Amino acid sequence: MSGMAMQPAAQSTATASLEAERGTLQKLSALIRRHPLGTFGAVVLAIMTFGGVFAPWLAPYDPTVGDATALYHPPSATYLLGTDAFGRDTLSRLLYGARTSLIIGFGSSMLGVVLGTAVGILGGYFGGWFDAVSQRIMDALLAFPLLLLALAISAVLGPSTINVIIALGIPIIPRTARIARAGTLSLRHTTFIEAARATGCTDSRIIFRHILPNILGSLLVIATAYLGLVIVQEAALDYLGAGIQEPQSSWGLMMSGSATTLALVAPWVVIFPGLAILLTVLASNLLGDAVRDEFDPKMSRNL
Repeated sequence: MSGMAMQPAAQSTATASLEAERGTLQKLSALIRRHPLGTFGAVVLAIMTFGGVFAPWLAPYDPTVGDATALYHPPSATYLLGTDAFGRDTLSRLLYGARTSLIIGFGSSMLGVVLGTAVGILGGYFGGWFDAVSQRIMDALLAFPLLLLALAISAVLGPSTINVIIALGIPIIPRTARIARAGTLSLRHTTFIEAARATGCTDSRIIFRHILPNILGSLLVIATAYLGLVIVQEAALDYLGAGIQEPQSSWGLMMSGSATTLALVAPWVVIFPGLAILLTVLASNLLGDAVRDEFDPKMSRNL
């Protein structure tokens, strides 16, 4: 008798689970139809990330070991994307370079957005001396072009992956802080914030439960936009010799040095990493546009 009673309960649970999965798939399908270009960007970034994470298993050769008999070997069945000046396989270095470039891109953008958000929200919410001092520091940082400031910081810290992340993340802080502070100022005296304060909510609870969720959309747009910009700036640092150093691989490093002067002799050396940077920047911008449209319906192309 108890077994017969449990059977309908199990069936109802399975039915509810199937309905929930169907609802999730329908929402995902609707999101893809609304933002096809954003979906394309997300897929490209996912493929790039997959290639970087699984580079040790996908790369056909060691990216740091060259073949002295195959210098500037054109694309062939042996080397699908050719080799560079040291006989190193371009495909293998491209896959390992995806790991380095995306780590720097995601790391720098997250570092700049998180710290900039903290400075902007705290300054906009509390005001006073902290806001005055922090904004003057942000103004000083904004006075320098992003690449020039990153180059100066990288020269002081030295070339390494962590230092490049810091050097490219610091210039993003003031740009994010300005947006976070403006959003906080617009929300600080709204009715629901005053009501939360009147009910005894602490400042930390108001910030994390009421202010941060309301400006999260803008912050996500900034993070995706700066992902592509950071990858381009990292390539510029590599070209100037202040970024990633040999034998480590990155897309910018693959295009620097003798590769630029011999582009006419071995164009595949610069074409493939250049295409990788182009696709990643394009994908991040398309994804950023989709995130903006999703969080701000007034900006949607359909309106």
